Amino acid sequence: MSLDSSDSAPLVACLCAAWCRVCDSYHEVIAQLRERHPGVRFVWVDIEDDEELVGDLEVDTFPTLLVGAGTQLRFIGPVTPQLATAERLLTGLAEAPAVHTHPAAQALLARLQQSCS
Repeated sequence: MSLDSSDSAPLVACLCAAWCRVCDSYHEVIAQLRERHPGVRFVWVDIEDDEELVGDLEVDTFPTLLVGAGTQLRFIGPVTPQLATAERLLTGLAEAPAVHTHPAAQALLARLQQSCS
């Protein structure tokens, strides 16, 4: 995957909650994605434990992925925990335009980029 942007490596955040059993399945998917995409930063964000980091973003469906390239939000939405599904999403986002309609997700991306740098 190459989500080129001006100032930092692509970032994929899995937004989950400790009580979510479906989210548990994403741990293995994220581990496999890390191996396949060494230039991408993958982070796990527990929306309750990391409430201050998450800010005003409302996550209603778990698991939700947030994908950014530099300062550009490319995707925010629920994604089932199957490797093939996540791979297709990441591959398709290489050509996707930035998402401009989600200020709370954009703000979270900025905080994640800052905390991961």
